Amino acid sequence: MTPENPLAALRAAAEAVRHQLQLNSYDEAAVQRLAEFIETQRPTIREADREGVVKALGCFLGQCLVDTYQGTWAAGPDGTTGVGINGNQFLNPFYRVSQQLAQGTKESVADFFASVPARLAAEPRRKTWI
Repeated sequence: MTPENPLAALRAAAEAVRHQLQLNSYDEAAVQRLAEFIETQRPTIREADREGVVKALGCFLGQCLVDTYQGTWAAGPDGTTGVGINGNQFLNPFYRVSQQLAQGTKESVADFFASVPARLAAEPRRKTWI
């Protein structure tokens, strides 16, 4: 038995969420719908189910980043899975979903998604401690 392709698993999870939310694409409008869905579901998600919800919805948010900002699924410096963009940005969609689930609209995935162009336009931060 061959191990499952991790990229295929990420895309399959994103596709399952896209179908559940009845969306046609992975774009800004889809992320807005995701943010609304998270807010609607927040009160009903049990702690035992939280990790699975974060993984599924994080895959969807990540695929929106990949498709909209020409990113790629990648492993971050700490080994976490996320989306790399322009070779100098690493975004963790799972963390963003988790934050909105925990803190509500003040940590909205839609606001985060809308902030990506400004992040990409900013000069990469240099480490000053070396």
